[in-house]
Amino acid sequence: MKKIALYYLVPFFWLMLLSIGVTSCSKDGTLNVFSLQDDIELGQKVAAQIENDPNIIVLDPAQYPVAYSHLNRITNNILNSGKVRYRNEFPWRVRIIQDEVLNAFCAPGGYIYVYTGLIRYLNTEDEFAGVMAHEIAHADKRHVTNNLTRAYGIETLAAILLGDNPGALGEIASGLVNLSFSRSAEREADEYSVIYLCETEYQANGAAGFFELLLSSGQAGRTPEFLSTHPSPDNRVEDINAEARNRSCSLIPSGNPYQELKNSLP
Repeated sequence: MKKIALYYLVPFFWLMLLSIGVTSCSKDGTLNVFSLQDDIELGQKVAAQIENDPNIIVLDPAQYPVAYSHLNRITNNILNSGKVRYRNEFPWRVRIIQDEVLNAFCAPGGYIYVYTGLIRYLNTEDEFAGVMAHEIAHADKRHVTNNLTRAYGIETLAAILLGDNPGALGEIASGLVNLSFSRSAEREADEYSVIYLCETEYQANGAAGFFELLLSSGQAGRTPEFLSTHPSPDNRVEDINAEARNRSCSLIPSGNPYQELKNSLP
């Protein structure tokens, strides 16, 4: 019976997708059957899970206005580069997690989280902007829902998109708190970190500075979780620098003060 049900569902499902225009393709031609609103709803649910977890300390913007002022300024500089496709469609909300691990991630729809450990670890605003641009790229290129489209069966996706399974997005979101990406997604995020920063005041290869710091401090062997199992730091430095040179981007440090952001953290 399951095969018969699926046989009748498939043509209807694809007609529905084509008629309401929620399909999109990534750079490599991968089909994404989630709408932009689905991305936003997934991100909202991930954010709710994180911020309701008693074991996670999310700094309140009202209590740390200086830190968030810098964070929002840097984020907006990247978003206003003119190269972020969903600049106006996604909320792009940033929060700081108090934890000394070297970590940052961006949930679908632009819900960005950065750890105090990472902020303190970096030396310049250009390096931090490179990491933020990388995370923005994951959301802007819709890497999570691209992966979900590949991972879930047609029946599950149809139920989600048609509203027949209202709890499905929440169930999926529960598996997205610890995000990870493929090698191709990481390379694309690195590439777009350069593309975004190339149109800003920042050093376009800022993300390379982060990897160089990992290498010089001998921590490349224990790369942060959000960058693990992916291209090695030394290769990423080469690729990011090459991308910046090929695009004739500025490699001059911006010189923006970064210490004030670090000093404003608890």
